[in-house]
Amino acid sequence: MSIELGIIGAGSVARLHAEAALKAGARVACICDIDSGRAGQLAAQCPGAATTDSVETLLGRPEIEAVVVAVPNCYHKPVAIAAMQAGKDVLLEKPMAMSVAECDEIIAACRQTDRILQVGFVCRGAPAAMAARSLVEKGRLGRIYHVKASVYRQRGIPGLGRWFTTRAMSGGGALMDMGVHLVDLALHLTGFPRATRASAVCTSTFGSPIESYRYREMWGGPPDTGGVFDVEDAATALVRFDGGMSLEVNVTWAANVSPDHMRDAVVLLGDKAGCVIDIWSNELIMTTESDGKVVSLKQSLPGEDAWGDAWQLQAQRFCDCVRSRTPPEASAADGRAVQCVIDALYRSAAEEREVEVPECSEP
Repeated sequence: MSIELGIIGAGSVARLHAEAALKAGARVACICDIDSGRAGQLAAQCPGAATTDSVETLLGRPEIEAVVVAVPNCYHKPVAIAAMQAGKDVLLEKPMAMSVAECDEIIAACRQTDRILQVGFVCRGAPAAMAARSLVEKGRLGRIYHVKASVYRQRGIPGLGRWFTTRAMSGGGALMDMGVHLVDLALHLTGFPRATRASAVCTSTFGSPIESYRYREMWGGPPDTGGVFDVEDAATALVRFDGGMSLEVNVTWAANVSPDHMRDAVVLLGDKAGCVIDIWSNELIMTTESDGKVVSLKQSLPGEDAWGDAWQLQAQRFCDCVRSRTPPEASAADGRAVQCVIDALYRSAAEEREVEVPECSEP
């Protein structure tokens, strides 16, 4: 029996959620957005979907079992809590919230209502990421001592001048947007070791003045030249963990680099082997020793659309959790642990020094 789903938000990421939900066999019953035209455009792609501009109206529909929360980051906490209090299970877009304190409020509501809450760490479902996790679990890489995670954009500031680039609504720029995915993947693949110290440099170079920004394409719609750009467009970070592992994160929304020469990847370095994970393709490269020689082995994984496969798998996992009432893999606790690292990195950048990462066990 299909899940009756509501989607709150009708922007670019909501469209990806809707497409994935339909492929996973869910029925999109209602779409909510303050922009009724945008809600209608998305509903036209979802047979039988109603629309509303009121979150309360959507949450009041008894047939809706679960919701996707795909609104600006500043609304993640209130909308997720309202949905759970209305008896709905929640797939909450990343980042989980704007701060660890907000994560704690969401977790408290999750416990009080006994609802499913899955965080939208979609990159976990990329075929190469899943293959790498299997290698780690089997001990093929040995002790992982360093992770290097990078995403480079030549000119990729999303929705310039809109909520993405307004700190009061987003909580941050490239680090909060793409860095959250990379921190989660690093922790997920290595078993969530405890972060102890963090250091970051955040820079803002290309987005101001907005009318001078040159780009080829823009996620989230055309720039608003009268809007705000008060976040970082690049970040470099180093995180230390118990046991000696380190994590290096490099993210750019905009940089003078060629996409042909700067690879988006997560690299796991272990004392037995290392592997390179291409997040956007079905390719994994492992380097190890064999018969006394150092060899690199390229593995091409099944599927033609790694990104689409990851979105569909995320939707399928959420539907399965709703039906079976089992906790999701991408849990609220994971979302909180990632936010602990992100909060520490922003504090380090602001104070221009390395800082301690607080103990991040749930309260």
